[in-house]
Order: sequence, then structure tokens, then C-alpha cells
Amino acid sequence: MTPNEILALPFESSDIGPTTVGGYLSALLLALWDEGDGFSGKRPLGNSGWQFDLYTPLVQAGVVRGTIDDDGYLEDLDEDAAKSKIRECIHVLALDGEGEGR
Repeated sequence: MTPNEILALPFESSDIGPTTVGGYLSALLLALWDEGDGFSGKRPLGNSGWQFDLYTPLVQAGVVRGTIDDDGYLEDLDEDAAKSKIRECIHVLALDGEGEGR
């Protein structure tokens, strides 16, 4: 899956409701910008473990290896691969096709 396809993956965030991977990353950046020095890396949008909100749709789409339990929570995850995919998505959000900032 390409980063643009991953950015378009829909999911239900426990913090912001229905969104996409790209929408969630944008919400994180806006929270950082709006809150400045008061930004909480531990609970940026309200809850701890927020990274797993992003990892779940990656597992559901088969982008990274992992399993999800009957309640929708991650049981197992290739976290290094998930982090790498999210980093790729962040780069796509931040750069245009020429490698220049938007």
C-alpha cells in the first residue's frame, strides 16, 4: 500500500471519532500548534496509547503484521514496521512530489 492509500484509511479514533490516518495525523499537528508549550506528547488528543489508534487500521488493512482481538484491540503488532509506515505517511503529508516543503 502506498503512503497516500494509507493516509486515506478510515477508522474510528477513541479521541476524535471517525477519521482517516491522514486526518488523525493532521489533528495531532494542529494540537501541537494550538497548544504549543502545553502540548502533551503522552496524551496529545486526550488518551495515552494514542499511537495504537494509528496502528490498528494498518493491521486491519494488512499493511503491517499484527492481530486484533474480538473487542478491536491490538493483541500483537510489528511495531517497528508500523512506526516506519507512519513515518512514510508523515513525509508524504509534509513534502510535495519534488521533495520540497508544501
